[in-house]
Amino acid sequence: MADLHLLTVLVFFPLAGCLLMLPAWKCPAAARSLALGVMSGELLLALWLYASWQGLAALKPALPGYLLVEDAPWISAFGIRYTLGLDGLSLLMVMLTAFSFCIALAVSWRAVGEKVGLFLALLLAMETGIMGVFLALDLALFYLFWEVMLIPMFFLIGIWGHGRRIYSTVKFFLFTMFGSLLMLLAIIALHLLHARQSGVTTFGLFELIATPLPAGTQLWLFAAFFLAFAIKFPLFPLHTWLPDAHTDAPTAGSVILAGLLLKTGSYGLIRFGYPLFPQAAQTLTPLIYTLAIAGIIYASLVAFAQEDMKRLIAYSSIGHMGYVAIGIAAWEPVALSGSIIQMANHGVTTGALFAMVGMLDERAHTREIGAFGGLWGKIPLWSFFFLIFSMASVGLPGLNNFVGEFLVLAGTFTKAPLAAGLAFVGIVLTLVYMVRLVQEVVFQVERRPLPLADLDRREICVLAVLALLVVWMGVHPAPLLELIHGPVRLLTGGVP
Repeated sequence: MADLHLLTVLVFFPLAGCLLMLPAWKCPAAARSLALGVMSGELLLALWLYASWQGLAALKPALPGYLLVEDAPWISAFGIRYTLGLDGLSLLMVMLTAFSFCIALAVSWRAVGEKVGLFLALLLAMETGIMGVFLALDLALFYLFWEVMLIPMFFLIGIWGHGRRIYSTVKFFLFTMFGSLLMLLAIIALHLLHARQSGVTTFGLFELIATPLPAGTQLWLFAAFFLAFAIKFPLFPLHTWLPDAHTDAPTAGSVILAGLLLKTGSYGLIRFGYPLFPQAAQTLTPLIYTLAIAGIIYASLVAFAQEDMKRLIAYSSIGHMGYVAIGIAAWEPVALSGSIIQMANHGVTTGALFAMVGMLDERAHTREIGAFGGLWGKIPLWSFFFLIFSMASVGLPGLNNFVGEFLVLAGTFTKAPLAAGLAFVGIVLTLVYMVRLVQEVVFQVERRPLPLADLDRREICVLAVLALLVVWMGVHPAPLLELIHGPVRLLTGGVP
């Protein structure tokens, strides 16, 4: 099975599609068809791996707990290897990535009418970068993919964005690049420390995990990694780039930002930060709890005051990702499982809300809450789906967000009852601002007559798939929990 190089295909198939886009550059229809074929193929491969994961686990590859591993020399002089690995955690993120890009393509099918070939090529290039982040097990390779995924988003916001798109693009780039450079310095320092102790030059994750480090050194290195990942989360007070980027990004960019780029930060903390520097992570756990809870409450209060729907959902993302941070900080099997599930839940629910706001903006050319009202009577299909995803966002039992938040709070309560109790306040605040949004947009008396058309068949298909996924993940989360059970046990020091 490893000889098929399935992980390499997962990573570089979108990049191949990006290069094949060149002949179709000036033909939007051909470019869209090519992108659809590539992204659909990527999703089918991810789903096939999920359907086969138990059989892959029985093959027992070289690394314990992994389903597939690919390893080859790359830059031998510096000990850099081309090492990719797929376990249950990576597989969940790979499926989310492939699915989110298909959704991004669907919602931008008509919304993007200029430079279509370039737009789709950038989406495919970014898919390669994000897939690489979720599969790389060599820190130098991980850093390469970490930087690659940022470049397409820079251009997507800067060229196809709205409002203050240049300001938002530069702010996004400066924040993320600052954290990335600190992480690069920490990676190099860890590499040199390992070489000094063992005489072996390597950037391999598992070799570096075994490097004994003094408490002070570990604390400084973890701080550099944590800052890079916290910016991407984003954790309070490093969140200020996100509302601007979301507000001014095209709809597809918002779907990818919410669904995937934020998850690379939480994934990096789970895969690299805590395993590499466990003592430092334990030392800073109270700080992480504090920042996460402050972010949940602050973002919820600010969201209530927003008049732009897209900006309100952007602040809700900060709050929801705070629960992911709390579960990671607890570093306990139930809470960590909740964090990982919540990463997927948030990607689906918030991506759906951004897509729906984009659909409404295409029709009304405004996202102001005050411009709407009475949409249940005017566009009932849109209103029906918006109500489903809004209820999922507040954590209604039976829908997906409830599962992740419940597990995070239940697991955290056993280790930090106060943190769990304060985090629960955020759920109440989320309910308040989402009810206000639904009431004013969907049910309140219409303020301004707007000629709006209801959803077309393409939009109905996209939202129906998302709604079914929200219900399935809320009613029957067992398959996903079983998928991540082994990795979570290994990460938290248990047995798979």
